[in-house]
Amino acid sequence: MIGMVLAAGAGKRLGSLTEDLPKTLLEVDGGRTILDVALGNFAAVGLEEAVVVTGFAAERIDERLDALSDRYGLTLRTVFNPKALEWNNAYSLWCARGEFARGVLLANGDTVHPSSVEESLLAGRNGDDLVIALDEAKTLGEEEMKVHLTDEGLLDAINKSLDPATAAGQYIGVTLIEPHSAGLLAEALQATFERDPQLYYEDGFQEFADRGGKVRGAAIGEVPWVEVDDDDDLARAREVACHC
Repeated sequence: MIGMVLAAGAGKRLGSLTEDLPKTLLEVDGGRTILDVALGNFAAVGLEEAVVVTGFAAERIDERLDALSDRYGLTLRTVFNPKALEWNNAYSLWCARGEFARGVLLANGDTVHPSSVEESLLAGRNGDDLVIALDEAKTLGEEEMKVHLTDEGLLDAINKSLDPATAAGQYIGVTLIEPHSAGLLAEALQATFERDPQLYYEDGFQEFADRGGKVRGAAIGEVPWVEVDDDDDLARAREVACHC
Protein backbone atom coordinates (compact mmCIF):
# COMPACT_ATOMS: atom_id res chain seq x y z
CA MET A 1 0.00 0.00 0.00
CA ILE A 2 1.15 3.53 -0.78
CA GLY A 3 0.17 7.01 0.31
CA MET A 4 -1.29 9.57 -2.05
CA VAL A 5 -1.74 13.32 -1.60
CA LEU A 6 -4.12 15.17 -3.90
CA ALA A 7 -2.49 18.60 -4.31
CA ALA A 8 -3.22 19.92 -7.81
CA GLY A 9 -5.52 22.87 -7.08
CA ALA A 10 -4.69 26.56 -6.95
CA GLY A 11 -6.14 27.58 -3.54
CA LYS A 12 -7.38 30.95 -4.79
CA ARG A 13 -9.32 31.80 -1.63
CA LEU A 14 -6.03 32.29 0.21
CA GLY A 15 -5.05 35.22 -2.01
CA SER A 16 -1.39 36.20 -2.21
CA LEU A 17 -0.30 33.28 0.01
CA THR A 18 -0.95 30.88 -2.85
CA GLU A 19 -0.24 33.19 -5.77
CA ASP A 20 2.67 31.01 -6.87
CA LEU A 21 2.58 28.26 -4.24
CA PRO A 22 0.38 25.17 -3.97
CA LYS A 23 -1.81 25.29 -0.88
CA THR A 24 -0.25 22.07 0.39
CA LEU A 25 3.07 23.91 0.84
CA LEU A 26 1.72 26.49 3.29
CA GLU A 27 3.58 26.32 6.60
CA VAL A 28 1.52 25.24 9.59
CA ASP A 29 4.07 24.32 12.27
CA GLY A 30 7.47 25.98 12.21
CA GLY A 31 8.98 24.78 8.96
CA ARG A 32 6.40 22.02 8.48
CA THR A 33 3.86 22.40 5.71
CA ILE A 34 0.47 20.76 5.17
CA LEU A 35 2.27 18.31 2.89
CA ASP A 36 4.78 17.55 5.65
CA VAL A 37 1.93 16.60 7.97
CA ALA A 38 0.38 14.28 5.37
CA LEU A 39 3.66 12.54 4.60
CA GLY A 40 4.47 12.23 8.29
CA ASN A 41 1.12 10.52 8.81
CA PHE A 42 1.91 8.01 6.08
CA ALA A 43 5.26 7.22 7.63
CA ALA A 44 3.67 6.88 11.07
CA VAL A 45 1.41 4.04 9.87
CA GLY A 46 4.27 2.20 8.20
CA LEU A 47 4.01 3.21 4.55
CA GLU A 48 7.24 3.36 2.56
CA GLU A 49 6.12 5.11 -0.62
CA ALA A 50 3.84 8.00 -1.59
CA VAL A 51 2.65 9.81 -4.70
CA VAL A 52 1.69 13.48 -4.87
CA VAL A 53 -0.78 14.51 -7.57
CA THR A 54 0.33 17.95 -8.74
CA GLY A 55 -0.95 20.62 -11.08
CA PHE A 56 -0.78 24.30 -10.17
CA ALA A 57 2.83 25.35 -9.45
CA ALA A 58 3.89 21.71 -9.66
CA GLU A 59 7.55 22.67 -9.83
CA ARG A 60 7.41 24.01 -6.26
CA ILE A 61 6.57 20.51 -5.03
CA ASP A 62 9.03 18.82 -7.39
CA GLU A 63 11.92 20.85 -6.02
CA ARG A 64 11.24 19.62 -2.47
CA LEU A 65 10.78 15.92 -3.17
CA ASP A 66 14.31 14.81 -2.29
CA ALA A 67 14.32 16.65 1.02
CA LEU A 68 10.85 15.37 1.91
CA SER A 69 11.87 11.83 0.98
CA ASP A 70 14.86 12.02 3.31
CA ARG A 71 12.85 13.60 6.10
CA TYR A 72 10.11 10.96 6.19
CA GLY A 73 11.88 7.90 4.83
CA LEU A 74 9.45 7.66 1.93
CA THR A 75 10.07 7.03 -1.74
CA LEU A 76 8.28 9.98 -3.35
CA ARG A 77 7.19 10.86 -6.86
CA THR A 78 4.54 12.96 -8.55
CA VAL A 79 1.71 12.45 -11.01
CA PHE A 80 0.91 15.60 -12.99
CA ASN A 81 -2.64 16.75 -13.78
CA PRO A 82 -2.46 18.88 -16.95
CA LYS A 83 -6.03 20.15 -16.46
CA ALA A 84 -5.69 21.24 -12.83
CA LEU A 85 -6.64 24.85 -13.57
CA GLU A 86 -9.57 23.89 -15.82
CA TRP A 87 -11.23 20.83 -14.28
CA ASN A 88 -12.09 19.76 -10.75
CA ASN A 89 -10.53 17.04 -8.66
CA ALA A 90 -12.48 14.04 -9.96
CA TYR A 91 -10.08 14.29 -12.88
CA SER A 92 -7.08 14.75 -10.56
CA LEU A 93 -7.77 11.49 -8.79
CA TRP A 94 -8.39 9.73 -12.10
CA CYS A 95 -4.97 10.88 -13.30
CA ALA A 96 -3.48 8.67 -10.56
CA ARG A 97 -5.63 5.63 -11.44
CA GLY A 98 -2.52 3.62 -12.31
CA GLU A 99 -1.67 3.54 -8.59
CA PHE A 100 -5.01 2.23 -7.31
CA ALA A 101 -4.18 -1.45 -7.78
CA ARG A 102 -1.38 -1.14 -5.22
CA GLY A 103 -3.78 -0.05 -2.51
CA VAL A 104 -3.81 3.63 -1.53
CA LEU A 105 -4.21 5.78 1.55
CA LEU A 106 -5.48 9.02 0.01
CA ALA A 107 -5.31 12.39 1.78
CA ASN A 108 -6.44 15.74 0.43
CA GLY A 109 -3.51 18.13 0.16
CA ASP A 110 -5.29 20.83 2.17
CA THR A 111 -6.31 18.77 5.21
CA VAL A 112 -4.40 18.79 8.50
CA HIS A 113 -5.12 15.87 10.81
CA PRO A 114 -3.27 13.41 13.07
CA SER A 115 -2.15 9.95 11.95
CA SER A 116 -4.89 8.42 14.12
CA VAL A 117 -7.19 9.08 11.14
CA GLU A 118 -5.16 6.75 8.92
CA GLU A 119 -5.06 4.25 11.77
CA SER A 120 -8.88 4.35 11.97
CA LEU A 121 -9.17 3.59 8.26
CA LEU A 122 -6.75 0.69 8.44
CA ALA A 123 -8.65 -0.67 11.43
CA GLY A 124 -11.94 -0.28 9.55
CA ARG A 125 -11.00 -2.62 6.70
CA ASN A 126 -13.74 -5.21 6.32
CA GLY A 127 -13.34 -6.58 2.82
CA ASP A 128 -15.04 -3.52 1.29
CA ASP A 129 -13.75 -1.49 -1.65
CA LEU A 130 -13.17 1.92 -0.05
CA VAL A 131 -13.09 3.13 3.56
CA ILE A 132 -13.76 6.85 4.10
CA ALA A 133 -12.95 8.87 7.21
CA LEU A 134 -15.99 10.38 8.92
CA ASP A 135 -16.21 13.02 11.61
CA GLU A 136 -19.37 12.02 13.46
CA ALA A 137 -18.96 14.60 16.22
CA LYS A 138 -18.94 17.89 14.29
CA THR A 139 -22.07 20.02 13.98
CA LEU A 140 -22.89 20.07 10.29
CA GLY A 141 -23.93 22.98 8.11
CA GLU A 142 -24.22 23.79 4.42
CA GLU A 143 -20.54 23.64 3.47
CA GLU A 144 -19.59 20.27 4.93
CA MET A 145 -19.27 17.19 2.69
CA LYS A 146 -22.00 15.18 4.36
CA VAL A 147 -22.48 11.41 4.20
CA HIS A 148 -25.51 9.16 4.48
CA LEU A 149 -24.87 5.53 5.43
CA THR A 150 -27.02 2.43 5.20
CA ASP A 151 -27.85 0.40 8.30
CA GLU A 152 -24.82 -1.73 7.39
CA GLY A 153 -22.51 1.30 7.55
CA LEU A 154 -22.02 1.57 3.77
CA LEU A 155 -22.17 4.77 1.73
CA ASP A 156 -25.62 5.61 0.42
CA ALA A 157 -25.00 9.26 -0.47
CA ILE A 158 -22.21 11.85 -0.25
CA ASN A 159 -22.92 15.50 -1.02
CA LYS A 160 -22.77 18.95 0.56
CA SER A 161 -26.50 19.40 -0.04
CA LEU A 162 -27.60 16.45 2.13
CA ASP A 163 -29.74 17.12 5.19
CA PRO A 164 -27.43 17.58 8.21
CA ALA A 165 -30.08 16.07 10.48
CA THR A 166 -29.93 12.72 8.73
CA ALA A 167 -26.21 12.64 7.89
CA ALA A 168 -23.90 10.17 9.61
CA GLY A 169 -21.10 12.73 9.60
CA GLN A 170 -18.68 14.73 7.48
CA TYR A 171 -16.18 13.19 5.09
CA ILE A 172 -12.82 14.76 6.00
CA GLY A 173 -10.86 14.04 2.82
CA VAL A 174 -9.04 10.82 3.76
CA THR A 175 -9.80 7.47 2.10
CA LEU A 176 -8.42 3.95 1.96
CA ILE A 177 -8.65 2.49 -1.56
CA GLU A 178 -8.39 -1.30 -1.64
CA PRO A 179 -6.48 -2.81 -4.60
CA HIS A 180 -9.43 -4.84 -5.89
CA SER A 181 -11.50 -1.66 -6.38
CA ALA A 182 -9.05 -0.13 -8.89
CA GLY A 183 -10.92 -0.83 -12.12
CA LEU A 184 -14.40 0.12 -10.95
CA LEU A 185 -13.16 3.29 -9.23
CA ALA A 186 -11.29 4.45 -12.34
CA GLU A 187 -14.40 3.85 -14.45
CA ALA A 188 -16.62 5.71 -11.98
CA LEU A 189 -14.27 8.71 -11.86
CA GLN A 190 -14.09 8.84 -15.66
CA ALA A 191 -17.87 8.73 -15.97
CA THR A 192 -18.04 11.55 -13.42
CA PHE A 193 -15.70 14.03 -15.10
CA GLU A 194 -17.06 13.15 -18.54
CA ARG A 195 -20.52 14.07 -17.26
CA ASP A 196 -19.23 17.35 -15.85
CA PRO A 197 -15.50 18.21 -15.52
CA GLN A 198 -16.29 20.49 -12.56
CA LEU A 199 -17.43 17.63 -10.34
CA TYR A 200 -15.53 16.50 -7.24
CA TYR A 201 -14.01 13.08 -6.68
CA GLU A 202 -16.65 12.61 -3.98
CA ASP A 203 -19.15 12.65 -6.87
CA GLY A 204 -17.01 9.85 -8.28
CA PHE A 205 -17.41 7.96 -5.00
CA GLN A 206 -21.17 8.35 -5.39
CA GLU A 207 -20.96 6.99 -8.93
CA PHE A 208 -18.81 4.14 -7.62
CA ALA A 209 -21.41 3.24 -4.97
CA ASP A 210 -24.24 3.54 -7.49
CA ARG A 211 -22.39 1.01 -9.66
CA GLY A 212 -22.26 -1.48 -6.81
CA GLY A 213 -19.01 -0.52 -5.09
CA LYS A 214 -18.93 -0.88 -1.32
CA VAL A 215 -17.77 2.23 0.51
CA ARG A 216 -17.60 1.89 4.28
CA GLY A 217 -17.61 4.84 6.68
CA ALA A 218 -15.09 4.79 9.51
CA ALA A 219 -15.52 7.13 12.47
CA ILE A 220 -12.34 8.99 13.42
CA GLY A 221 -13.42 9.91 16.94
CA GLU A 222 -13.10 13.37 18.44
CA VAL A 223 -9.77 14.35 16.94
CA PRO A 224 -8.73 17.85 15.82
CA TRP A 225 -8.55 18.39 12.07
CA VAL A 226 -9.17 21.15 9.56
CA GLU A 227 -9.59 21.64 5.82
CA VAL A 228 -7.70 24.76 4.78
CA ASP A 229 -9.75 26.95 2.45
CA ASP A 230 -9.21 30.47 3.81
CA ASP A 231 -7.17 32.50 6.28
CA ASP A 232 -9.25 31.46 9.28
CA ASP A 233 -8.79 27.80 8.38
CA LEU A 234 -5.04 28.33 8.07
CA ALA A 235 -4.91 29.83 11.55
CA ARG A 236 -6.82 26.82 12.89
CA ALA A 237 -4.48 24.46 10.98
CA ARG A 238 -1.53 25.98 12.77
CA GLU A 239 -3.17 25.14 16.09
CA VAL A 240 -3.99 21.59 15.00
CA ALA A 241 -0.58 20.89 13.47
CA CYS A 242 1.13 21.42 16.82
CA HIS A 243 -0.56 18.20 17.97
CA CYS A 244 0.14 16.15 14.83
